[in-house]
Amino acid sequence: MRHMLVFLIVGLVVVASLGCITKTPSENITLRIGYQPSTHQIAEMVAMEKGWWLEDLRPFGVTAVEEYEFPSGPPEMQAMLAGSLDVAYVGTAPPISAIAGGLDAKIVAGVNTNGSALVLAPDKEYKGPESLKGMSIATFPPGSIQDTVLKKWLKENGIDPSEVKILPMGPGDAVTAMFAGQVDGSLLPEPSPSVIEMANRGRVAVYSGEMWPNHACCSLVVSGKLIREHPELVEQIVKTHIKATEYVHAHPDEAARIYANRTKQDLSVVEYSMEHWDGRWISDPHLQIPSTMEYARVNYELKYISRMPSEEELFDVSFYDKAWGE
Repeated sequence: MRHMLVFLIVGLVVVASLGCITKTPSENITLRIGYQPSTHQIAEMVAMEKGWWLEDLRPFGVTAVEEYEFPSGPPEMQAMLAGSLDVAYVGTAPPISAIAGGLDAKIVAGVNTNGSALVLAPDKEYKGPESLKGMSIATFPPGSIQDTVLKKWLKENGIDPSEVKILPMGPGDAVTAMFAGQVDGSLLPEPSPSVIEMANRGRVAVYSGEMWPNHACCSLVVSGKLIREHPELVEQIVKTHIKATEYVHAHPDEAARIYANRTKQDLSVVEYSMEHWDGRWISDPHLQIPSTMEYARVNYELKYISRMPSEEELFDVSFYDKAWGE
């Protein structure tokens, strides 16, 4: 983990309304949430800044919420495997490898679709996938969304991924490499492509939604332990995520300011990113199932996983279905 933002608020809850008293939970749960500094996961940041995580989850025994920031999905899943996270906002591909490798967790909600872009240096001409042969492209580590999308797209266009120099990097390192002219291009989630474009260090050649239409990107993953021991809490986590996602859609300007303040990113870049990206914020996990299973197939072919996990191993949509139905 490179950074940890800890928001700790302790409170005793005694709720009385019209003569009915809600029992104060006997447990003091510290909920540990992992996320990445991307506008894809802006719903998590909105829920934290608005105080909703603690406010909504306190009746279920949560007395503290801790946030942990990760540069990409693979190290975030390593932390979850180590038992350091209860909840993760993460690209949908890394949980596939982790769950296939023994992680006790489920995808319980969607977070976003599409939302990344291939950016090439100003002196590099793009005339289709063939243009990338011999180029150096910075992207997230093997098993990530961006790595999987890129390699799938290259293979579908008759290009062996080995013909492209694919360099695994976190977003900060990849943007720095673009600025320094050390790589020819990058495939990154927003707002990194917009950061590069607005600094005139590159231009978008193709969006990830063009490479793989309507592909799943980030998802909400919850540990199996939390699901088994605190199912009502998990349902409320999903409800709060739905509320935050709807709030982002209704108040994009405020969401952009929240993101900019938390990440110290220039607000104009964040607004440009949210206006021009090809992504969509969602909460419905059903929308992600088909492409998630395709990620599993591709990752199996790439030998990132030794077996194909089933849909039932990867998803538990019951919490979303119940939350949405109420």
